[in-house]
Parts: sequence; C-alpha cells; structure tokens
Amino acid sequence: MRTSYQYKLRQTKEQQDIIDNTLDMLRCQYNYQLAQRFDWYEQNRCSIDRCPLICHLPELKEQPSKSIQEKSLVQLKKERPWYKKIHSQVLQEVSQRVELAFDRWLKGDCNGKRAGKPRFKGKGQYKTFTYKQFKQHHFVGNKIKLSKIGEVKVIVHRPIPDGFKIKTISVTKKADGYYVTLSLEAQTIPDIIPIDQVSNPVGIDMGLKSFLIKSDGTNVEIPQYYRKAQKRLRKVQKSVSRKKPGGRNRRKAVARLGKAHKKVADTRKDFHFKTAKSLLDNHDLVVYETLNIKGLAKSKLAKSILDAGWGQFLSILSTKAANAGLLTVAVNPRNTSQNCSNCGQKVPKKLKERIHSCPKCGYTEDRDVNAARNILNLAVGHSVSSKAYRVTEAMAGVGKKPTL
Repeated sequence: MRTSYQYKLRQTKEQQDIIDNTLDMLRCQYNYQLAQRFDWYEQNRCSIDRCPLICHLPELKEQPSKSIQEKSLVQLKKERPWYKKIHSQVLQEVSQRVELAFDRWLKGDCNGKRAGKPRFKGKGQYKTFTYKQFKQHHFVGNKIKLSKIGEVKVIVHRPIPDGFKIKTISVTKKADGYYVTLSLEAQTIPDIIPIDQVSNPVGIDMGLKSFLIKSDGTNVEIPQYYRKAQKRLRKVQKSVSRKKPGGRNRRKAVARLGKAHKKVADTRKDFHFKTAKSLLDNHDLVVYETLNIKGLAKSKLAKSILDAGWGQFLSILSTKAANAGLLTVAVNPRNTSQNCSNCGQKVPKKLKERIHSCPKCGYTEDRDVNAARNILNLAVGHSVSSKAYRVTEAMAGVGKKPTL
C-alpha cells in the first residue's frame, strides 16, 4: 500500500536560491528535450502517401527516446558544468516527464485517450523535482537531507505511521513557500470488506443546493469557498492589473494573488477530507454516481460545479476507503432522479420539481433523497424502502446491528 505525506520546508535564503536555480535549469532542459522530440516528429512525418518508382527519400533520424536523452546528460555536464550542481536522478527525471507528455499526445493513455500537445514551460512554470531514491536515515526529527541542497528544516505536523518506508521524495514550490512530499510504502495491504458482509451502506447524491445528500435523509451543506472569496480575489486581481509588467511590485502582487487562490483551494480540500472521514466513520459502503464533471463544467453552472470540487472529493473518498479496507462503488446515474426508490416506477419530472411523488405506490420524498436511495439500490441489488430505513434507524438506536 502506498500513500503520501506533505510537509512544509523552512529553508534558508541560500537553500531557497539553490532550489530556484535547480528548477530553472530543469525547466531549460525540459524545453530542450521536448524541442528535440518535436524536431524528430516534424522531420519524420510526411503527408504524401505515394511516390514515383524512382525517388530519393531522406534518411530517417533516430527517435530521441528516454534512454537516449538520459545518456546525453553526461555530455551536457561536460559542456555546461553548472548542471553538476543538480543530483543525477533529479536530472534524469526530466527525460521521464518529457516522454510521458509526448507519448500521451501521440499514443494516448491506457484507455486510448490522447492529451493535448505538450507546451514549452515559461519562467516559473516548472515547480517540482523528484529524488527517485531516498535513504531512510536522511529524514530524522524535523530535518531532511536533500542531496546537493543540504539539510533543511521541516514542519512535521504529523508523524510517519509505523510500518511505512520512504520510497521517493519531491520538492515543490507553491505560492506560500516550499513543500516536500514523501511517497510512503507499506508491505501490508488492508483486506477489503466483502460487499455481502456490509452492515451499514449509504448512497450519496452530489448537488449544488447541498454538497451531498445521503440516502438516510441527512445532508452536508455546500460551503461555496470561491464565491465567498470573490470580493477579496477581485480586489487583489485589480492590484495586479494596475502594476507595470515586469516590475517588482507586479511580482509581489502576483504572489499575493497566488496565496489568496491557494487559501481557497486549501480550505476546500480540508472540507473534502473531513467530509470523507465523516462518511467512512459511519458507513462501511459508500455508493456514488459517476458524473461527467468535465461536461457539466461547460454548462451555465460551471462556476458552482468547479467551486464544489466533486472530482477531488470522490477521489479522496475512494483513496481513504481503500486504505481503511472499506468499499466505495460508482454506479450509472441514469434515471436515478426519475425512478421511484420504493417501487421502481419511473416518474418523469422537470429539474424545478424538487419533490418526488409516486402515483403508483404513493411514496413522497425529497427529490435528492429519492435519488440517493436509488443510487444505493443499484449497488445493494434490491430496493431499500422508507419502511426499511425506519426499522434500521430504530435498531441502530438500541445498539443492535442494523440490517436492510
């Protein structure tokens, strides 16, 4: 099992300059290796699909693969000795990034989905470098030893759990400082609870009126961190636009803007972690709907959807559940808001209609609660009626094991 812990660094001014120079040199090398691949691609492709019997084709160049570009780093350090100040593994990791970005553009990922054309990174856009191997004794107490940088102080706000070993570390520059991310690995893997042994399942319906609605009728209010911070962000953004480009005051204003946006992102992420923990503390199976978030983000509700951060929350929920040996199941949301969760009858209704009322069985409930129960029914395999919920709640109240 693998997990990651992130700590903030308390570096000296000299160490900060070394990190900044390292990131800038890695950025230049990234752009150079990416340009090599673009040059090979342009010279070895041709739109003509036929030629005469006698023709003179140019000799094809060898493709600059990851191994070839890594071998060229030896000559790079001879021609540019200042690159010797960077650890060899950190420099080799650039070739891996270039190959990954280039292959995702031409070949696609494991599902065949292709990414956009890689871009050259401008000044300040290369923000992370990684040590592929790390020795455990280099992180003792509140200090971590980084090769070619030195011993740096770390704010250890939580200890590394027992049984985990550090595999790789990454240093990242953010708006409010520098962070180190430890990739931890443990040999033990938690046993996932079988779905037939689940005792307290729950279905959740994501929304914008409430962040999520549970199948038992409770809901979690949506915080809307970005909308509440818009007035402050607008003020800081105006300050940036009034500064002269390239000046010191503009750089300071941009830094303030970055910190303001990071504060919004951090508070949202903290809310997602606490909400996920609350769900997993009370339920051993969480069922949610698979949402086309990218498609929904192109609608008129884009700002509210992105402010809610459904994708990040569901990713955190799935990861935390797997680490705890609990279950999360994603189901198709088709007709979950239209079907009756009590009898299965389809009851068409418009988006403005917020109450579900079934003409067949007479079941009446809030539209979102009905959808959450339908989502749970798809995973459990049978209908979970309101009567069953009342029995479950009564049994849970007297300390007995609830059953559905």
